[in-house]
Amino acid sequence: MRILVVGNGAREDALSWRLAESPSCEAIFAAPGNAGTASRGENWEIAATDGRAIAQRCAEQRIDFVVLGPETAIAAGVGDRLRDAGITVFGPSRSAGRLESSKIFAKRFMQRHGIPTAHAVVAHSFEAAERALDEWDGSVVVKADGLAAGKGVVVAPDVATARSLLAGWYGGARIPGGGSDIVLEERLEGREVSVFALCDGRAIVPIGAACDYKRAGDSDTGPNTGGMGAYSPPAGFPGELYDLVRERILAPALRGLLAESESYIGVLYCGLMWTVDGPYVIEFNARFGDPETQVLLPRINGDFAALLHSVASGAIDLSLTTTSSQHCVGIVLATSDYPRSNTPLKGLSADVALGDGCRAFWGGSQRLDGTVTTGGGRVLTVTALGDDLSAARGKAYAAVEQLAGRLGTGALTYRTDIAAVSP
Repeated sequence: MRILVVGNGAREDALSWRLAESPSCEAIFAAPGNAGTASRGENWEIAATDGRAIAQRCAEQRIDFVVLGPETAIAAGVGDRLRDAGITVFGPSRSAGRLESSKIFAKRFMQRHGIPTAHAVVAHSFEAAERALDEWDGSVVVKADGLAAGKGVVVAPDVATARSLLAGWYGGARIPGGGSDIVLEERLEGREVSVFALCDGRAIVPIGAACDYKRAGDSDTGPNTGGMGAYSPPAGFPGELYDLVRERILAPALRGLLAESESYIGVLYCGLMWTVDGPYVIEFNARFGDPETQVLLPRINGDFAALLHSVASGAIDLSLTTTSSQHCVGIVLATSDYPRSNTPLKGLSADVALGDGCRAFWGGSQRLDGTVTTGGGRVLTVTALGDDLSAARGKAYAAVEQLAGRLGTGALTYRTDIAAVSP
């Protein structure tokens, strides 16, 4: 197959790598791609949200199969445009993708179909949010309704903090992602875990799980980010994790999608809080996560491209791949001002090859004159496989130190406690 990956982050670099390694992959392309995808295939200078241009180039390049990476492409209806052009796509339609692109849609969907989730109140104005907070006690999770690149969720420790945040959002700072709608949610107590399930429109099956770290600083301090590291498989969860998620989350979600005439094709990311009463959904994502993808894919062996194609064709075939018993740890290297702002970097070494089960995946970047230019933010994700979590963690941090020295820049920072403390 001639395969296109849509997107330009470390997730897409990891997807491109694993797809290119698949026996069924003839050639790999990326739109717009990054420095990593350019090392194994052709990058197209087309925005991930430009469905019309992507469909046209796919026809010209005889693309057989497209894998959608970022949520922005799904929300822009790129999958719909490609399917209309007769191209097989892994990734949901714009309508089904509302499970991620609208927090309000997702919350109401879960309520309609009995999926465990936190109590919440929807508000469409500052005045409505104020009235809801008058009845609130304790901490508040404030969520912007739309896509906000990881910046639309704030955990306020008390009502006063939530009021101050909302006054800023509605008073001129702008709600992340735009619009005027928000969700106020109770804060759940427990441990977070992300479970990834493949859905071919008729069946839904979990294929892996990971724990990720959202806070910028060690010991979960600092602002929320898109993710500073992850590890897989999760540690310290019950052995029946998958069985409980199938029963309480995945089965009712699929029934709900079918009842509402939504054909969901792709991966459903279940961001869960594991409470004393079992799993509760914090959020759904309509695509693979970042940085979780970077620690999931090194553990998957076999024909990953054929597996995703079987999902997109409506007949998932789990026999095409196996999952290693090894552990994988991933550490994100970011510019020091992330997530408050991003500092572009130029002249980085393009050589990020690592041995002994270690790999580095580029975030948003370009290869220019033999070096790499990046817009800043999350620059690289360094991953390592090991026979246990401790071994994988040790190898990952050794690789980080090796790579940081090779890049020759002190502008990158990272957490030092990934996989050492619970996220």
